Amino acid sequence: MGKYKQLSIEERSVIQAQLTLGFKPSWIAVGLGRSVSTISRELHRNGWVKLKAKPERGRPAIAGKYRAALAQGRADGLSAKPSVERRLQLGSALWNAVMDYLSLGYSPEQIAGTLKTVNAEHPHLQVSHETIYSAIYLMPRGELRTEVIGWLRFGHAKRRPRARGEDRRGQIPDMVSIHDRPPEVDERLVPGHWEGDLIKGKGNRSSVGTIVERTTLFTVLAKMEKATAESAVNGFSHVLNRIEAQKRLSMTYDQGREMARHAQLTENTGVKVYFADPHSPWQRGINENTNGLLRQYLPKGEDLSVFSQEDLDAIAWRLNTRPRKSLGFKCPAELFTPDAFDFRQHHAALFALQP
Repeated sequence: MGKYKQLSIEERSVIQAQLTLGFKPSWIAVGLGRSVSTISRELHRNGWVKLKAKPERGRPAIAGKYRAALAQGRADGLSAKPSVERRLQLGSALWNAVMDYLSLGYSPEQIAGTLKTVNAEHPHLQVSHETIYSAIYLMPRGELRTEVIGWLRFGHAKRRPRARGEDRRGQIPDMVSIHDRPPEVDERLVPGHWEGDLIKGKGNRSSVGTIVERTTLFTVLAKMEKATAESAVNGFSHVLNRIEAQKRLSMTYDQGREMARHAQLTENTGVKVYFADPHSPWQRGINENTNGLLRQYLPKGEDLSVFSQEDLDAIAWRLNTRPRKSLGFKCPAELFTPDAFDFRQHHAALFALQP
């Protein structure tokens, strides 16, 4: 097949003239030696409307509103080459680095913030999130473009209440309301106060415990054998006791039945448990948002029991080493364990992008 040739101003003038005379697009295509689809696309992208058999009142639209000069001007504008070469070119070192970050679940905004941090002295190795989005959607259609777009995190639907029309208050003994939390929990100045929840798997037959530290957004995942109170105590106790005592002070949870043995959890870990109001997920908004991010790795409708605690630790580490806009593009691990985690060294080990 020969190379496609754009329509010229002469051909567009013929199209306008023959439309005025009442020619059908298929007849025009034959006369110009063009395919019917070429003429159809030209007409539709330039505002052409098919005239009705019985026109309405008033003067009929000449040539179906198609204008050769305007169509040529539009084509010239679209074919003009940019005066400045795009910074993010397919196959370049910067492009490959961006693709690596995307494959790890980073959003374009997080990638832009990371590159700005690790390449602070090299502006040519920095790129805005708008440029990343534009480059992705300008990729030619195909398997690669589909795969890359699949790495993007799109908007999540709002979570449904855990039990519609059912009030579960009174089923958890000795629970302390979120409204009785000490002021320092709301202020989020000192690490150690957490929000907790369960992520459910296929048919609600499997689950994973999630807890997020309110100040640093540090995330910990706990393997659960079942969505029962005993499993919750065992799972949360195991992962919380791996954290130093001064950084496990309290946890805010919803009124799920799995937290019925919260007193034993407090005895095992020293963590004081507070309960949010029924059907009020915004009171644990940090955890709700994190659960949305975790669905990239723990999809709805899948059996979550196949994930070992080591698997869950690896998933949590991905989130904890990912920069967050709300943290000034620092990552949770950098703030939660400042003496044990170096952001620059971590990313230098992951990526080979050199100045």
